[in-house]
Amino acid sequence: MQINDILFKLKNALSLSYEDMIKAYALADYKMTQERLESILKRRQDKGYAEASYEELGVFLDGLVLLKRGPSDKVATDEEAVPLTNNLILKKVRVAMNFKEAELIILFALAGVELTKRQIGSLFRKEGTKNFKTCSDELLMAFLEGLDEFYYDGKEI
Repeated sequence: MQINDILFKLKNALSLSYEDMIKAYALADYKMTQERLESILKRRQDKGYAEASYEELGVFLDGLVLLKRGPSDKVATDEEAVPLTNNLILKKVRVAMNFKEAELIILFALAGVELTKRQIGSLFRKEGTKNFKTCSDELLMAFLEGLDEFYYDGKEI
C-alpha cells in the first residue's frame, strides 16, 4: 500500500487540516513544511506530487498519538528503529484514537469486513507470538475506509 494513500486517507477520515498535521509532526520533533505536506498529499497524477517516506508516515503516527492523547507519563527510551508494518500502523491509530475492540469491530464492519474479537486481538499481538496475524494491505485499507465512514460528517474538506 502506498504511504501517500495512508496519509491522505488518515487526513480525510479524521478531518485533519494541514495545520493539524504539521502540528503532529512538530510534536514528534520533525520539521514538516506546508509545501512538502501538500505535495505528499496530492494524487499521483497531480502536478507537484511527491513520494512520502516510511519515516514521514511513522513520525506522523507518533505525532498523531501525541496530538490526540497528549504526552505519555512513561520515560522515553532510545529504542532501536522499528520497521513500520501494517500492524504497527493499525496499532498507532488505535492508540491515538483510543479505540476499544468493539469500536474496531464496527470500523471493519463499516468497510464490509467481519472480524471477531479474537481476530482483531491477533492483529495487535507481538510479531512472532503464537496467535499473531499479519495485517494485509486489503485489511489496512478496509480499516481506513471504515475509519472514514465512522467519522464521516457529510462535509467536504
